Amino acid sequence: MSVTPRASAQTIDAAQAGWDDWHASRLAAVAAPTGNLALVETRWLPDGEQPDLAEARAGLPDGVTVTAVQRTAIRSGEPEHALRFWDADAPAIRHFAGIDTFPFDPDWVIEATFTPVPEGRRVPFEHIRDHGDTRELLVPGDIRFTLDGTDYTLHAFDDDGTLLLVFGDPTNGTTTYGAGRFLFVSRDPDSETVMLDFNRSFVPPCGFSAQYNCPLPPRQNRFHLPVEAGEKLPVFRDGFAAH
Repeated sequence: MSVTPRASAQTIDAAQAGWDDWHASRLAAVAAPTGNLALVETRWLPDGEQPDLAEARAGLPDGVTVTAVQRTAIRSGEPEHALRFWDADAPAIRHFAGIDTFPFDPDWVIEATFTPVPEGRRVPFEHIRDHGDTRELLVPGDIRFTLDGTDYTLHAFDDDGTLLLVFGDPTNGTTTYGAGRFLFVSRDPDSETVMLDFNRSFVPPCGFSAQYNCPLPPRQNRFHLPVEAGEKLPVFRDGFAAH
């Protein structure tokens, strides 16, 4: 695999030194009482209805947490509200055995160039449960690099102040999650360089619970060669399936 430009040896060493801790933190996070595996229900409310958390929590057993979530309706543009129910003893948590992951590969620590877009740009992203409709997400700039002779311009959207790259590659549906994977991209506002450490790419929340509505990789975020780095798939005991 040929990448232009390559990350420095110092950057790669630092990435590898922190990889075990990152993997351990991922296992703990997805199995936490409000982690991805714990989400057992997302209950969308009728139009105009506000969530009543106190009422929703009344009489629930210990270990069940209720939170509120809001999104924008695709057709009307109006806010939609839902209640989310998280169970610390959810079947997915009880059967969880880990996350199958590729070994660390220094070739997948890549230096790229970030070019800001003034005021950002709205890019349509299809979501896994929107039946082909798209939601426009704010993309603050373009991420560019060359991989095996192919120039890529990636769109990472703003996820509460952090760039989130949703990407696809030929491993999807074979060795990795079929709908693509996610990667957080750290960015220094004073630098045009960003590091893409695909060893820290991860299974999106919808890979752990059918209650999530994850964005799918747009065309420009699909690689022509297998990205054999990062997380592959969740692993469960006793034949359990998250979907």
